[in-house]
Amino acid sequence: MASESTSPAPSNLQEKPTPPTLRPYQAQVVNDLYGKLRQGFRKVVIIAGTGAGKTVISGQICAHAEAKGSKLLFLVHLDVLVGQTYEKMKLFGLDCGFIKAGWPENPDAPIQIASVQTMAKRDWWKTWPADLVFYDEGHTTVFSQVGQELIYNTHPGAVHLAMTATPYRLGHDQLGDHFETLVCAPPPTAIQKMGFLAKMKYFGIPTEDQVDLDGVQLVAGEYNEKQLKNACDRPELIQRVVQEWLRLTPDKRTIAFCVDVGHARHVAEAFKQAGVKSDYVAGSTSIKKRKELYEAIATGDLRVLTSCNVLSIGFDVPSIEVGLLLRPTTSTALHQQQIGRVMRISPHTGKEYGTILDQAGNLQRLGFPEDITTYELPFGSAETEAQPGKSHSYPKKQCPECNACIQTFIMECPECGHDWLADRPIYTQDLIALMGREQLSQITDEAERCRIYEALRQRCFRQGYEPNLARNNYYEYFEVWPHESWDKGAIFGSRPSRVQMENFRIFLDRIACKRGRAIHWVMEEFEKEFGVGSWAIIAGVRSA
Repeated sequence: MASESTSPAPSNLQEKPTPPTLRPYQAQVVNDLYGKLRQGFRKVVIIAGTGAGKTVISGQICAHAEAKGSKLLFLVHLDVLVGQTYEKMKLFGLDCGFIKAGWPENPDAPIQIASVQTMAKRDWWKTWPADLVFYDEGHTTVFSQVGQELIYNTHPGAVHLAMTATPYRLGHDQLGDHFETLVCAPPPTAIQKMGFLAKMKYFGIPTEDQVDLDGVQLVAGEYNEKQLKNACDRPELIQRVVQEWLRLTPDKRTIAFCVDVGHARHVAEAFKQAGVKSDYVAGSTSIKKRKELYEAIATGDLRVLTSCNVLSIGFDVPSIEVGLLLRPTTSTALHQQQIGRVMRISPHTGKEYGTILDQAGNLQRLGFPEDITTYELPFGSAETEAQPGKSHSYPKKQCPECNACIQTFIMECPECGHDWLADRPIYTQDLIALMGREQLSQITDEAERCRIYEALRQRCFRQGYEPNLARNNYYEYFEVWPHESWDKGAIFGSRPSRVQMENFRIFLDRIACKRGRAIHWVMEEFEKEFGVGSWAIIAGVRSA
């Protein structure tokens, strides 16, 4: 790692700038933290996924600590993060000292930004009277030798806060083994709905061009890097990535996650040969050069930036539109961090959504960030990394037409319209009549189950039964509820006629009259079959 001695020294802050305004959920995280502290907890994990605003949340906590006269020690695990952290502190007008070579020491400053590498070589911090110790990227800094010494030896009486986007790590030791409780921001899907995270699209590489992991062994729970390089750093695989990028995401700002520096360099060279402006960044790349590369990719002067273990943490360029997953991993934390680099919003550059192109098979192995529903404080596991919170970890499948990666229960590809059901025999009411409940319960194929549910919906319509009866019947057979997406087109298909739509409205009106249902129920059931906005269409026809 290059020295940061060329980094600008902190200026004397005479007037404090106006601090950032917290989003409502960010303010709630801070309030939840103080609630935990009032309850007597002294070791708290703060979980905020990538793009949720860890910078603003941690800066606000530090500002409150300084305002109360507290002394705070802020740990980072990478030298390059010292400067980024200081920029964060300046937003709140905070007075900082540093424990980092090339940066000015000032033990009298109320906030000390400290690199764990430099701390291992100095001693004065061991007696520095920190009231609060803040662990940035806590899933790493807490488990450093310095982090463990702070918690258990030098500052056991301080308040310890560990901030992380991904609280899970490989190995036996987890944050729950050292901390008492947690507070957390909403999961990614909730923040997407608020408009603070980009919607995502996921694509794989054709099966024959994916990385072959046969013969690649696991070492300490992760793939052997040398064997992984042999499997991934192959000219034919790299060329397929370039081809798919040109087909799916040409000219979009892109970052690539590679196995090692050589692999990153080869991928960048392949893009250059295809006429795409590209470069690579490595751990040995100077701070000045990194800033130049990051600025170039942010502005679009550079289209593809490849790396190995550099862009997963501390890289904040919201305009990035595409992530190339070229390094297979078993680490949920690393996987989520990589995808998170692409999930930031960037309205001023016209970014509409983020795209992931996966050659490594990580999406099917580890899922989507959107699978996460809640977070938990992880405790040590016997073999593998804990999962990233409670989730509906639906299996994933890849579209044979366009290679989009989607959840298995989705029967029509949202990208190209490929219909998985079209490849199956059509199931009718006769199927259900001929098969007993025990036989039906043995069916596990999602497409077959979807056909059965459609048959149940069709039977309810023919016999004049309420549509929800089909859901209840399906649950009786399989002891799980059918997916809501299966309702659309179940009775009349994907191209219903106006006559069919009107007949279904009349059908629902009759049931509503018999059972005392309100018009709102009719509208909801109608749009389950024909899609959002369909009621307005039929209502417009009737009024005309």
